[in-house]
Amino acid sequence: MKLTEKKRKDILDAAIEEFREQGFPAARVNRIAELAGVSKRTLYKHFESKELLFQAIIDILLEQIAAAPKLSYRPDAPLRDQLVAAVRDYVSHLNGEHYMGLNRLVMSELLRDQDLARAFLSKAAMQDGPIKALISGAMQAGALRQADPGFAAGQLLSMVKHFLVWPLFLMGAKAELDTDAVITDCVDMFLAFYGTER
Repeated sequence: MKLTEKKRKDILDAAIEEFREQGFPAARVNRIAELAGVSKRTLYKHFESKELLFQAIIDILLEQIAAAPKLSYRPDAPLRDQLVAAVRDYVSHLNGEHYMGLNRLVMSELLRDQDLARAFLSKAAMQDGPIKALISGAMQAGALRQADPGFAAGQLLSMVKHFLVWPLFLMGAKAELDTDAVITDCVDMFLAFYGTER
């Protein structure tokens, strides 16, 4: 890693820490520079404003969303097993400490700034999620009835997140539930509605 790349990463790490502790409005550029071990001038060479620094953090979150490997439907394996494995990986990713921390940080600011929220949601909507791709492939193969794959994926993931992600996001504690049982129940409900085998 080049020195300039390291300084940029150090600044971003420091900004994430400062924004988490103070919130965006109260965060101080001087403190971010101090935490990063750089001068204020160096910080401004990389990021011209606190807003652009926060936008870079949003971009990191969007890059993590986009980096999820796309899943293809495999007709040689049971669809239920494929969906359960995909949802399990998805929940594990969302509940990871780094991703959860970034998500909390970004969401708190999106609640305060509607323009920023609209821009974020339009960028996030362009990402073709791995589970949407899996569902789309299953629909094309006739293993699921025809529908909007994005809408169907949203229904499945909303059920799962209600039980396994939102409690951790909002309260910092996992719900006292059997994760695998919740995931399989949600997948079974999804398949009862969208499945072609009756």
